[in-house]
Amino acid sequence: PPGRHLGHYPSLPPGYQNTSAPHNATSPMHPAMQAATQPYTQAPQPYQQVRGKSQPCTDFVLLVYFAYAVCLHIMVIEYCALQFLSWICFSSTYCFPPFQPHGGPGPAQLSPSLAAMSLQSSTPEALRVVNLLQERNLLPPTPIPAPAPCLPQDLQKLNCNPEVFRCTLTSIPQTQSLLNKAKMPLGLLLHPFKDLSVNTSPSVSAYRKSISHHCTLLFPEEFMYNPVSRSYGEPHKRPEVQNATIEFIAPSEYMLRPPQPAVYLFVLDVSHNAVETGYLNVFCQSLLENINALPGDSRTKVGFITFDSTIHFYNLQEGLSQPQMLIVSDIEDIFLPTPDSLLVNLNECKELVQDLLKSLPNLFEKTMETQSALGSALQAAFKLLSPTGGRMSVFQTQLPNLGVGALQSREDPNQRASAKDIQHLSPATDFYKKLALDCSGQQVAVDLFLLSAQYCDLASLGCISRYSAGSVYYYPSYHHQHNPAQVERFQKDLKRYLTRKIGFEAVMRIRCTKGLSIHTFHGNFFVRSTDLLSLPNVNPDAGFAVQMSIEENLDEMQVVSFQAALLYTSSKGERRIRVHTLCLPVVSSLSDIFSGADVQAITGLLACMAVDRSVTASLSDARDAMTNAAIDSLTSYRQSVLTIQQPGLLAPACLRLFPLFILALLKQKAFRTGTSTRLDDRVFAMCQLKYQPLAYAMLMIHPALYRVDDLTDEVRRMTFPFSARVSLLVEREKIVSLEADVSDDVMYLWIGRNCHPNFLTQVLGVPSYAAVPDNLYLLPELDTAESQRTRAFIGWLRDQRPFYPSLHVIRDESQLKASFMQNMIEDRTESALSYYEFLLHLQQQISK
Repeated sequence: PPGRHLGHYPSLPPGYQNTSAPHNATSPMHPAMQAATQPYTQAPQPYQQVRGKSQPCTDFVLLVYFAYAVCLHIMVIEYCALQFLSWICFSSTYCFPPFQPHGGPGPAQLSPSLAAMSLQSSTPEALRVVNLLQERNLLPPTPIPAPAPCLPQDLQKLNCNPEVFRCTLTSIPQTQSLLNKAKMPLGLLLHPFKDLSVNTSPSVSAYRKSISHHCTLLFPEEFMYNPVSRSYGEPHKRPEVQNATIEFIAPSEYMLRPPQPAVYLFVLDVSHNAVETGYLNVFCQSLLENINALPGDSRTKVGFITFDSTIHFYNLQEGLSQPQMLIVSDIEDIFLPTPDSLLVNLNECKELVQDLLKSLPNLFEKTMETQSALGSALQAAFKLLSPTGGRMSVFQTQLPNLGVGALQSREDPNQRASAKDIQHLSPATDFYKKLALDCSGQQVAVDLFLLSAQYCDLASLGCISRYSAGSVYYYPSYHHQHNPAQVERFQKDLKRYLTRKIGFEAVMRIRCTKGLSIHTFHGNFFVRSTDLLSLPNVNPDAGFAVQMSIEENLDEMQVVSFQAALLYTSSKGERRIRVHTLCLPVVSSLSDIFSGADVQAITGLLACMAVDRSVTASLSDARDAMTNAAIDSLTSYRQSVLTIQQPGLLAPACLRLFPLFILALLKQKAFRTGTSTRLDDRVFAMCQLKYQPLAYAMLMIHPALYRVDDLTDEVRRMTFPFSARVSLLVEREKIVSLEADVSDDVMYLWIGRNCHPNFLTQVLGVPSYAAVPDNLYLLPELDTAESQRTRAFIGWLRDQRPFYPSLHVIRDESQLKASFMQNMIEDRTESALSYYEFLLHLQQQISK
């Protein structure tokens, strides 16, 4: 609107700007994308193979078909096909040469009946006008479902699960200028390795001949046989034709080396500070309990490195009576003392591994060594894993202060709340990024476990995981005696981490219909090419986001298709390709675009973009950009979609929660100001927003709040909902007992002063409010119906996310009260507006 400076958005697509940027315009790039464009020659490439006459590249083509039936008496099958994977041959291990779409008909040649569909008339509820200033209780009592694309029922059934693959707009604009007018971002959010029951096809060879250049489906002879039903003559019943998520087993001809074994290397901080936290005992005990559940086969290998001011290796060669410790004190020129006996076959040397885990905590229990040579330990681990690839699990408890990669504290505790713009969100050194790129080139992923009460510069250390497709796990104030809730969480998380499925030496390619373009990725990876991500490891808890733009008009198309293919090696040594496909309609009106808006996907993508903007520009710029996103979209709706102007702050029903989610982001730990926030806490929150799948990210952005003193017996039958969600607004005179499920690492059970005595006695086992303990993190197992219902409900909440959130029972006098209240998003705080005040602010800006 005139009179208001919009500023710039964090890596926004042209749809968010007043003018469309040229295709080759210079714009801020994702750091991983920058890494892909910069020369980097230090990473060794032992598996790179040059294509030549003696090694012909194998042709590989995948087609996934969508069918829509229309005929005189019965529906006649036509298709919407998207050619996806072609010419697979992974450079370094596998490579995907550039995609060359064939010249035959594509999604534009669908039945004309699709073009005649009236999207607006089929989705009246999404465009229902909502006055946000009058309708205050907009939060639904149950989780918000993803909007369904306005497609024929046959196509909707064949679309991918939205928990795996969804788009911010379920109706794609025909042109970039139309997207610009909508003022909403276009992008995809993926959870590609999510735990699913996936249909598997035993072969991919039939696809070589399955390309169609006509308006009818042409199946090759091999396709006539259905390997599932073992029948002939019904190719349309094959799994890959009927399912939008399918997994193929790749034969050996598509590999340039045998699939790697599962290799696990554990790098452990054993300095005095680490021993004091007590984490080493928990780690060793957890690994001992779960060692037989590590994903793998008879080839699985394990190894251990410990470090303080020196690096300690462990010879676990078969035939030894006990493990041998080998110490390397020259950390400036690190080497492997016995390369062949440091990574050993788990099945053959299991007794030695178990002996080491039993003795390891005692080896360093009296150490007084305070220095940490993390950088040298990482270099040693990289040398050890380079020949095979694998997973490196690093446990660190303090700021690295010795040798390469040494860091100095950059946090000023006095500026945590008062600083207008937060400094030091970017890394202090490029050492960890460069090492991560080396690791990625050798199929090594690094997972970082940070257990510390002190500043550790996660902004720098996190690069080792970000660019190697690893993960970061953060346990602030961890101590085995002083913080038992964190110990319990670490134990549960470690069990999940050690036993969940894993994919090795993976790459992921995202493709879309011609005319659409991918320009920015979000997540943990290395960008190998414009549409190819290198993922040395992939796990079921990793999410990704993609920003897109419209390069060519889609006027002649009724639908567009998106496809993601993940090529990986399973822990059993199978080379597999998991493919997800999504089909969305193309529309030509703003009302249809708004009716298909996915408010949660938009919020998740904006959060990723805001993290990038905070690092590349400033936190205040990112906050302004998020606020402007809400202002601009609602302004566009008011000016271009509403036919009758009305007073108030108006939004379509599908975007009624958008201002609430934007306010939640502004109050989220990653972006909040005016509240004391540790720098590592803020950086970790930013990492999680970029890395978490959308479902988990939304729990961080807008926690779920439930009343738990009136649960019904449905909770015992696991019938949802047990209790309706309520608004994040504390009415102190009415509060009785509320349970907030905050993010993915902590839950608060709030006990109000007016809590009924029956709840106190039947659930907490105390006679009165005053008797509630200050540091209660476990509910007593009482033989009462109320206790069983409450514990079952909390258990159900924990089961909704991959890692274990700790529980804190708090009351009005508790030290953790402030942490709980910060999640009451709709309340006003000293430094942030209430929800109603934020709505008034938006209305004022829109009315200018």
